[in-house]
Amino acid sequence: MRGKKTLLIIGGLALLVVCVLVLRLRRDKPVAANVSDTSGGPAFEVRVETPLFNRPPWEIPGVILGYSDRGPWFNQASPGAKVGNVAPDRLELSADGGWALSLETDSDGQIAPGTHLVFPIELGRRPMKFDCRPADHAVGYFSTSRRADSGEIDGSFFLELTTCKNAQSGKTAEWPMRPLKVRGSFKGLPLDRR
Repeated sequence: MRGKKTLLIIGGLALLVVCVLVLRLRRDKPVAANVSDTSGGPAFEVRVETPLFNRPPWEIPGVILGYSDRGPWFNQASPGAKVGNVAPDRLELSADGGWALSLETDSDGQIAPGTHLVFPIELGRRPMKFDCRPADHAVGYFSTSRRADSGEIDGSFFLELTTCKNAQSGKTAEWPMRPLKVRGSFKGLPLDRR
């Protein structure tokens, strides 16, 4: 009997070590936004990486092993997807369901204070909508390249959002405990001609 208990404890610890290693690898592995299948038209994708333990217990193994999404996302095929103002220092994307991304950089190429993301999410099975912004000294980048002989732009971005407000009530949320990581990419977006 004592041998079985010892074996169970060792097996449990080994499983815990494997889970920690997989989590570390998944956290360090960038979530690439895939805009390759676009049939030649403008394309974009925005992904919000939410904290792992914000999910129901039965979804955690799928997230750890990569079988389910780590957080909410939208792209050019999402219902109501729209491209707003696009410039080398600005990007506006939106979609039905409460999605709105406004990304700005300052004259030094740093993420500007006007940057924010409004997005829908379920917390504890309750649908909510948050408006999140980066810290005063924002972590992230916005990289663009203009296509030769066209008025189109390609690029990618990464943001850490630290402050979230409930978009309905306007109250500051006590969520998330760690910065949300937002990754995205785009290609063939028409530059604003204003």
